[in-house]
Amino acid sequence: MLIGICGAKCAGKSTVAQYLIEHHGFKKLHLKLSAPKSETHSDTFDSDSDLDLIISDASKKGLPLSRKLFPSYTFSTTTALLDFVTKHWRSRWVTTDVHDEAVLETLSRRPFFILISVDAPLTVRWQRYQRRSSEKQETENQDPISLEEFVSQSDQHLYDVSYGVLPLMSRAAIRLLNTSSDLAHLYATLGKLDLTNPDRLRPSWDSYFMALASLAAQRCNCMKRAVGCVLVDSKHHVISTGYNGTPRHLLNCGEGGCPRCNSGESSGAALSTCLCLHAEENALLEAGRERIRDGSILYCNTCPCLTCSIKIVQVGITEVVYSQGYSMDTETAEIFRNAGVKLRQFSPPANGLIHLEKMELY
Repeated sequence: MLIGICGAKCAGKSTVAQYLIEHHGFKKLHLKLSAPKSETHSDTFDSDSDLDLIISDASKKGLPLSRKLFPSYTFSTTTALLDFVTKHWRSRWVTTDVHDEAVLETLSRRPFFILISVDAPLTVRWQRYQRRSSEKQETENQDPISLEEFVSQSDQHLYDVSYGVLPLMSRAAIRLLNTSSDLAHLYATLGKLDLTNPDRLRPSWDSYFMALASLAAQRCNCMKRAVGCVLVDSKHHVISTGYNGTPRHLLNCGEGGCPRCNSGESSGAALSTCLCLHAEENALLEAGRERIRDGSILYCNTCPCLTCSIKIVQVGITEVVYSQGYSMDTETAEIFRNAGVKLRQFSPPANGLIHLEKMELY
């Protein structure tokens, strides 16, 4: 696994990287594109030969392969870094040197790479800079810059046409908003995120089929709710898919085809007058009873309603997996419990924009 971290000035990129190093055994990689080869550190690698020598020497001496045996890895090109990690992708690596989109494009070729961005409000980042500069003043006699200079540097770092990092941050799979002033709380929230979850790199079957269900939901033509589902067999083969809307040859619900939905009736009301087929119904009709075998699983982005649940039981589906709740969850769960159908809610690892300060720790 290779995690790249980009972000705003004083947002906490190095702190997140240090968390991964201290708590999950990651090793830091450095990319020094602008430095001439003669000026790079003695532990610069253009291939993995140096690491092989370290491992071989440690093995001959009977030494454990602890983190202390590994130097800080610095590379002069993105390709060299990527080639190195490709040969050691089972280890855990992290870098904060995702400088521009060219670097990101190269790293993104590999399925073991994931990008995290870190940001914070300007006032929070300014306060962090002030704390750091006061510490440096005591040890290195460095004069701090003014707020105006900090804002100017921050804007240039984010928005510069040539090397601004904002386009990189927008492409991150996980976008952290780090307003925490307490390191222990930050580490605790990062632990809750489970950043090393393998689902983030290669989706589990649950993640895969739920993504297909969510994609199917985008095809819905119902005015009330976008629902999609996927029916799969015990060998993870897709049997059928479905989304909600009016039957074929009828005017789409979104074009006025269902008077009930277009009248604005509340959820669960006047269902007997609704002309829309539910996603689950469409998937079951598409599959047909003869194609549904023991062990079949229905994935739906919304928990099935009561009328769909009795049809799911009737065709012999073994398990139902859903992501969003519905107004009839209790009744549906009771039907499935009595019929011996397993019902569970899908909880994927969090992605997208995450405000760390607002995360529930317990």
